[in-house]
This record gives sequence, C-alpha cells and structure tokens, in this order.
Amino acid sequence: MNVINSNYWKKNLVLFALLLGLVLYDLTLGSFLIGFPDIFNGVFNYDSSSTEELTVRIFRFPRVVTAILSGAALSIAGLLMQTLFQNPLAGPYVLGINSGSSLLVAISTMSSFYIFGSDLGIVAAAMIGAFGAGLFILFCSVYVKNKISLLLIGIMFGSFAGALVSVIQAYADPNNLKTFMLWSFGSLQGVAFNQLGILALVVAIGVFLSVVLVKPLNLLLLGDKSASLLGVNVKAIRFLIIVATSILTGVITAFCGPIAFVGLVVPNMVKVIYKTTNHYHLLSGSLLGGALLIVVCDIAMQLLLPYFNLPLNALTALIGAPVVMWIIMKKF
Repeated sequence: MNVINSNYWKKNLVLFALLLGLVLYDLTLGSFLIGFPDIFNGVFNYDSSSTEELTVRIFRFPRVVTAILSGAALSIAGLLMQTLFQNPLAGPYVLGINSGSSLLVAISTMSSFYIFGSDLGIVAAAMIGAFGAGLFILFCSVYVKNKISLLLIGIMFGSFAGALVSVIQAYADPNNLKTFMLWSFGSLQGVAFNQLGILALVVAIGVFLSVVLVKPLNLLLLGDKSASLLGVNVKAIRFLIIVATSILTGVITAFCGPIAFVGLVVPNMVKVIYKTTNHYHLLSGSLLGGALLIVVCDIAMQLLLPYFNLPLNALTALIGAPVVMWIIMKKF
C-alpha cells in the first residue's frame, strides 16, 4: 500500500517539477526576454525605475499566477462534477454557472442597463451572475432528488441564458458588443497584482472544501444508495459539491472570462495517468495538471504572439475537443 501511495506522490512530484520549470520559463516570455534576477526582484523587491522589474510586477507575474489558479480551480471543479453525475463528459459549466456569468455581463455591457463601465465592473457582473446561477441550482437541488434531473436543469438554464445573450447581441451597439466578445474569449491579463490575493483566497476556499469532501466523493462512486447505506448524507454532499463548484468556477469566470474544456479534459487525463479512483490522489493530480495545462497554453500564446493573437478559449478548445472525442470513443 505504501509503495502504491509513493507512486502517486512521485507522479505529483514530476508534475510539480514540470510546472515549476514551465512557470519560470513563462515569466521570461513576452515582447522582450527578462532574466531570472529581474523576475525575482520584480516579485519580491521591485524597483519602479526598472522596466524589466516593473513589467514582471504589473504584467507577467499576475498573468502566470492567474494561469495556475484558473487551471487548478477549473480542473477540480470538473472532477467534482464528473463524480457527482458519474459521467466523464460532465464539466464545471454543466450547471449553467458560466451561462449566468455571460448573461449578466451581456446585460451590463450591451443593453440599456449598462451599470458597470470598467474592467472591474465586468468582473463584478460576472461574479454576481455566476453565484446567482449557483444559488439557483442550489435551490433546485433541495427539491430535485434525481441528479440526472439536476443535470438537465443546469443544461436548460444554460440554454435559456444563452438564448437571452443572443437576443441582447442582436440589438447591441457594436462597441459594446466588442467589449462582451473580448471578455468571452477568455484572458489571463485581467487580474492586477493587488487582486491576486483575493483570487487566491477564493480558490483556496473552494479547494479546501473539495479536500473535505474526499471521503464522501469516494463513496459516491459506489452509487447513491450504497453511499447512503454507508452513512453518507447524499443530499448534503451534493449540495456542498455544487457550492464548491460554484465558488471555483464562478471566481475564475469572473476574473478570466469563460475558459472551456479544462475542467472536462484534465480530470479524465489524470484518471488515465494515475489509474485510481481515490479522490485524494485525483484532486492533487487535477490541481497540478490543470495548472500545467493553462501555463502551457499561456506559453503557446506568448510564442505565437509575434505572428497572431490566439484567444485562450480558442486554444483550450483546440486542445480539448480532440481529447473529448477520444473520451467518447473510449468510454462509449
């Protein structure tokens, strides 16, 4: 048993070492190369008169940390959803949380109810929309006993919100429509250095709640009836899973816009690599794997930037769509 556990920790260590190396490399990339001494000073003791250190402090360090946090949060949210619905194709947006964000951002930027006129306002609108959608699903979960029915409610809510967004887009001013479209592409550049603490704290709360749920998550794999017989309050656990997913998905969507496929792809790949159903190992693997994927995407975007500007959402879809097709062919 100890040998098996050590194998999982070795895999975690490999992923962590790879992530650390890519993070350091990512910090050097941009319109001009920056050395490691300037990176260190830019993070811990920056000089405002130094262009290199100022660039690290204002642009590169927040971007890379946001990549780590967003990848980790969305991957863990995806793992929670796949366990809750016993479906490898369930993702963090399956409950319509992303759709709630998109709807409120669309209302605030494209309609006559333009109440948020800044980047911070868009973040606020997205977060309110995400948590509003989460509260709606939580309310439904109190009355809906069947998890498949809850899944369908989430899908229908997403479709309804998407239809409303389309109606708003059809009558929107072109400039306001551009603002919404830029947000919908997904970006790691929207988080300032002084906002990283807030983002990290909210993600940490979601991750902590997920870790607390490890044992019930393992028992849910046996089925709702078996888990209930083993002492799991299935209704309460389902409620807490939705809370954790709303927190993790909502805060990332608010700060970064919608980022597709990460929560769908990474947990499935971790299950293949780790060959276990123990959520203690799957959570750590998903956290590291998700962070690694978004950092790789950011590196790719920085390297391609001299040639063309590739949106984050497009890149994750280009990577994720083939993996999803592979999952469908393998599982079904």
